Amino acid sequence: LTSPNDSLSLLEFNPEVFFFILLPPIIFEAGYTLRRKHFFANITPIVCYAFVGTIVSTFIIGGLTHLIGKTGFGPVDATNPMESLLFGSLISAVDPVATLSIMGSPELQCDPLLYSLVFGESVLNDAVAIVLFKTFRKYYSPDDPDLEGGDVWKAMFSFCVVSIGSIVVGVLLGLLASFIYKHTQLYSYPKLETSLLFLFCYLCYSLAESLELSGIMALFFNGILLSHYNSYNLSETAFVTAEQIFATLATVCETLVFLYMGLSVFTGSFVGWNPVVSILMMAFCVLARACHIFPLTWLVNLCRKDGAKIPMKMQYVLWFVGLRGAIAFALAENMPGPNKQSYIANTLFICIFTTVVCGGVTERMLTKFGMKQPGNGTIDMDDGGNVYETLMTPDPHTRMSRSGSAGRIKEGIHGFWKRVDAMYLKPNFGGSGESRRHSTTAQQHHRDTSNTVLPDDEEDEDMDVTEMTRWLENTGAGGRGRGNSGGADGGGDQENGLYDPPVRNETF
Repeated sequence: LTSPNDSLSLLEFNPEVFFFILLPPIIFEAGYTLRRKHFFANITPIVCYAFVGTIVSTFIIGGLTHLIGKTGFGPVDATNPMESLLFGSLISAVDPVATLSIMGSPELQCDPLLYSLVFGESVLNDAVAIVLFKTFRKYYSPDDPDLEGGDVWKAMFSFCVVSIGSIVVGVLLGLLASFIYKHTQLYSYPKLETSLLFLFCYLCYSLAESLELSGIMALFFNGILLSHYNSYNLSETAFVTAEQIFATLATVCETLVFLYMGLSVFTGSFVGWNPVVSILMMAFCVLARACHIFPLTWLVNLCRKDGAKIPMKMQYVLWFVGLRGAIAFALAENMPGPNKQSYIANTLFICIFTTVVCGGVTERMLTKFGMKQPGNGTIDMDDGGNVYETLMTPDPHTRMSRSGSAGRIKEGIHGFWKRVDAMYLKPNFGGSGESRRHSTTAQQHHRDTSNTVLPDDEEDEDMDVTEMTRWLENTGAGGRGRGNSGGADGGGDQENGLYDPPVRNETF
């Protein structure tokens, strides 16, 4: 543990490999399989935790870390506060890999609202932390350690520009890809469809990074746009194949991330480790998370109805499950300055402690605070193993919270968006008002497997049950009885190898 072994050099954690190979499939799959309606239903607390909370945590941890340097207790540059802010930003990254792997376990039966909040925060928080880290690093200068007040405001302005720019890049490339798929005949070539979709994802990530924006934030919103529009432009074969490929890649990358994290213990990452300093920094993380979870939740609850407020027991769990992981460790590997090795060791200790210890007692915490699903509810893993979708159930009090002036404003904005989406965007980019394109071969295979139901997006909350039943009968064993007749149910489309699933009204 005191020095790296040359024979293990290939097993050392490589930040470039992590950010450009392992992380993109995980983030894109999270956005592509996201329950958009439920994510945006809780967007206010998610944005507060991910953006405001990360900034608050960064400055609290950075300030306390700088105080360690002032007292001469640990290897921290007391003359350069930007070094402490860099560490504060990287250690504030709540890792989605660790969070989804632990909180998304079907055995935990995690409360749907709790998982929705934790999932949304972890996905956006790591992007915010990376943007903050890169922004502060631009202003880090070991030769000029004096930090002026204007530098902090410049850094925060740069952070806002990068965040907005990243979202714009992801949205525009998502619309571009959807437009190309919509107005071409790529659906006739399923292999080409899947390959181009994969390349579009990496184009989004690479373009954002080349523009010095956040590739993770751009890729996440790119996945949301592609799922909302482009999934209806794909052939049946490409639709199923793409989901399974992305899910498989995400699982493999998550496994490799944890593998590299564990091997880092044996490749010299604990050189110069000070256990006391690590424990202090761990305490700073706990304090910083408490300083933004409880106040921000109090503010969010002021805008929610009594039945929809985030209870105090859930706030305690939110405070507890701030797991750190590979993103924080990868950023520590890019830490500048003479104290880099010390920050790497402290970060690895915090990552291992929060993942192993805190993650290990998560089930007891959920049980103690009553944050499990009531009754014998289990998590359905049959839908392609998509734990993100099955857990992100809407808040049962969402409709109740739409009363009052704020609710009417929200309904007005949502209604305006639905009209614009249906009238202008979906006709040009693809959407739920149209049939998904299906290949004849894939349809025949599906008709021959009567017990198989194709993975599908979430049905609208008010969809008629009889319509869903009729669709299942037509696409399952009942599909054989339709033949090639051109009845009112659209069976005549089968002559061209097409059939119509029920119209779905899912919007953001």
